[in-house]
Amino acid sequence: MPEIPKYNGTTDPNEHVTSYTYAIKGNDLEDDEIESVLLKKFGETLSKGAMIWYHNLPPNSIDSFAMLSDSFMKAHARVIKVETRKSDLFKVKQKDNEMLREFVSRFQMEWIDLPLVADDWVVQAFTQGLSIRSSLASHKLKQNLVKYPAVSWADVHNRYQSKIRVEYNQLGAPSGSVYLVRTSDRVKRDINRESRSNKDMYQPYNGDQRSSGSGRNSMRNEKRSN
Repeated sequence: MPEIPKYNGTTDPNEHVTSYTYAIKGNDLEDDEIESVLLKKFGETLSKGAMIWYHNLPPNSIDSFAMLSDSFMKAHARVIKVETRKSDLFKVKQKDNEMLREFVSRFQMEWIDLPLVADDWVVQAFTQGLSIRSSLASHKLKQNLVKYPAVSWADVHNRYQSKIRVEYNQLGAPSGSVYLVRTSDRVKRDINRESRSNKDMYQPYNGDQRSSGSGRNSMRNEKRSN
């Protein structure tokens, strides 16, 4: 039988059954031999969790290869769903007006809802999701990750932390701040508006204020004499 990669329970079970069937049928077997060989040799193409599943099949529970392959694909159908869901991580894209800190937080929230995802998948999805139009920090981080690919999420974490600090320094906000540029601008406008209002409300210090002070003292003296 041609060499067939062993199925370990982490790839598409449909593809494995198809490859296995073609390999067996390509051995110039008689029609009445094919079914028997398919049943007999299938276990040899499995490893790890898939091999455990095969050995745990109840005795005399399989009467045909069609039944065996159907049972096999049902038992490993979850793998197909997991692979599909993991690919959803590549759909998480940074918006053009989204700060780097916000994108990192949203990306991690999407990631945490998925089954176990290998680091290389996460790093690749994060790198692809960065938008060079969002901010200079995001642009620099993406350039860095493309030129010097990260080998783990911990490596990515170290790099984006420094870029987030740069981003907030450029905005004139503390590194731990969560305010957007628009919010900072609005606060500045409110402060300026309040300053102008106070300037109109209060008169500058002059001699009249001294007279007013003397008047208040006179009133206090009158109250004490009474």
